[in-house]
Parts: sequence; structure tokens; C-alpha cells
Amino acid sequence: MLPGKDHFIKEAQDQTGLIDFGDPWMLDHIDPLVKALNATAKLGPEGAYGANLMISGALSNRLRLIQLLKDYPEILDEQVEVAAVLSGLPRTGSTMLHRMLASAPELTAMRWYETQNYLPLPGEDKGDPSPRIAAAEGILAYMLEKIPELMSIHPMSTTQPDEEVIVMGQLFSSSMIESTYFVPEFAAFLDSQDPMPAYHDLITILKCLQWQDEKRVGKKWVLKTPGHLSTMATALKAFPEAKFITTHRDPVATVPSYCSMEASLYKLGSREISNEDIGRFWAPRLKFWLDNYMSARKREGAGRFMDIHYKRLLENPTELGAEVLEFAGIPMSAAIKTGMAEWIEANRREHRAPHQYTLDDFGLSAETIEAEFAVYRDSFVK
Repeated sequence: MLPGKDHFIKEAQDQTGLIDFGDPWMLDHIDPLVKALNATAKLGPEGAYGANLMISGALSNRLRLIQLLKDYPEILDEQVEVAAVLSGLPRTGSTMLHRMLASAPELTAMRWYETQNYLPLPGEDKGDPSPRIAAAEGILAYMLEKIPELMSIHPMSTTQPDEEVIVMGQLFSSSMIESTYFVPEFAAFLDSQDPMPAYHDLITILKCLQWQDEKRVGKKWVLKTPGHLSTMATALKAFPEAKFITTHRDPVATVPSYCSMEASLYKLGSREISNEDIGRFWAPRLKFWLDNYMSARKREGAGRFMDIHYKRLLENPTELGAEVLEFAGIPMSAAIKTGMAEWIEANRREHRAPHQYTLDDFGLSAETIEAEFAVYRDSFVK
């Protein structure tokens, strides 16, 4: 059984020699998380060890973040400009679009090694993230040893752009938690909380990343997380200057594909989560995300949104990328076009093994998915 909040707070303070967590809002999420991990995640010994490290590591990073801001208050003067926020159900091509767009010289994105350690490691020279890259290589190697099929499902590289949801998970306030551990109870808890503090902290962390890397000066950010669907109303307020790009694909295809991905991810912590449990949780969960998205979009108006359909993204990625950039206010150039084309060539789907799954694997049927997602399908897929 995992211990409670006080244990992890003391552990992080002892590890860092620091005591100040700043705004303590995220600390109130620890006990509900621990309760869910103990109740439903069915953690094995490695899973429990990993969960301990996750919680204490997140708290240590929080302590180090607050200290960094004290040492270098000019970080808060950084101006973060977010040009585009990508979202959409998982398995709709948003990773491909995100990484392709981030290849544009005018844009920047959070890299996977930065999601693992968003602060410089002790002794790291500013502008030289090689210690963090090396640490991330070790983490990725461990993940691929445990779930070798992951590269087929979601290709990963320590220096490729990835999702800020990973960092928000270290704030105990994002879909990253429920994607890593089977914790429906904690997902319900997060639904009852105000997500804005996590977005405020995310912006501060983007300022830190920008301050660390002078090559980001003058560049705009492109963010990407499917989980923004569930908190879309807050995301729209947090990034008032951004355009929101939504990738669309039929849930009949995306739901079982994501369930298959989750079946692999849950293996890192437990071998006892059944495919039926995964299907029962994630099908209605993804519908909940879309319902929140459609409600927020209706209130906001369609002007800040651009819709990208999966089939067209596969057929004409660079053409579509140019349209997204224009919508986000980034002028197209020969360098951008070349960069996107080179990224596409280097990351073609046929370079990877096929990702195999069926609806039946997760106790789902096409008829049920079509009925449950009928409003979304009618509005954005058909």
C-alpha cells in the first residue's frame, strides 16, 4: 500500500533540502490519488515502486521550481506566446501534426526529455540539456523493455515534441494519471476540481523552458494534448491568443486503438487490468471528453477552431500543415515547407510495425460506439 501525503511531502523535502511548495493547491490531490492507486490500480511491486517515484519526484520538482523562481525572478518576465493548441481524441493523427508543425523554424514545442524533467538537473549548465536527454534515454529504454510494442503504437524519441499533459501529470492534475494507472476514482475526482491552477502552472513551466533555451527567443509555442478536450473551456481562457486545432477520426476506429494503447501502458504498473475493464472505462471516458469539448466550443463560437480530418492529414500532410500555420498566423515559407516534408519522409507509418487490435478485444461493438458517439460523429466525422 502506498503511504499518504505527509510521507511524500517529507520525502521530497528531505531529498531536495527545500520546504516551499508555493501555492499548495496540488498537494490536496495527493491523498485522492493514493487512495485510487491503492484501490483500483492493482499495482505490482514494480508499479508501486514507480508510483512512489512518480509522486515524490513530482513534489521534488515542485520544490525545485519554486526555488528556481526565487533565484531567477526574471523567469516570470518571459512572454510565452502560444500560436496553436492541438487536441482531438487520441489516435487521430494529432502527434503527427504536432511534430510536423513544430519543425517550422518559427515554432517551438515541449520535447519528451523536457516532459520528464522540465527543470535543469543539479549541476546542469544552462543551454546544455544533455544530462536530461541522457536521463530520458534511460527512462525510454526501460519503457520499451517492458512494452516493446509501444513504438508501433506511439513512436517516441527523447528529442521529439511531445505532450504537455506529461508535465501536468506531475501537478497531479491531468489525464496523464489515468492514462498511466487504472484509477477511475481519481479521474472522477479531477473532474470535480478547477483545472485553471494547473494551466497557470503550465504557463510558468513554459516560461522556465523558454528561459533555459535561448534558441526559443522569438518563437511561438504549439501545444498538443488530447486531454485538453475535457478541460477545453479552461484551455480557451488560459491561452486567449491561441488557435485551437482539432483532429477528427471516427471513434469506431479511435476508441479500440486507444484502448489497445492503454492495455500496453497499464502493463508498466500492473498485469491485472483486464481488456474488458479498459473498454468499460475508456469508451465512456472519451465520450465525456468530447461532450465537454463540444459544449465549450459551442459557447466560444467556431472562430478559434480549425477541424482536421484524419484521412486528409494522411493524404496531404504538408498542404494541411500550411493551412494550419496560416490559421495560426504563421506565414508559410520555403524553409517551413521543406522542414515539414523532411519530417514526414523520416516518420512514415510504413517504417513501423502495424498496430493490431479489434473492438471485440475490449468488449466493444461498432454499433454501441456509433450510438454513444452519434452527436460527435454527425457533427465532425460524417
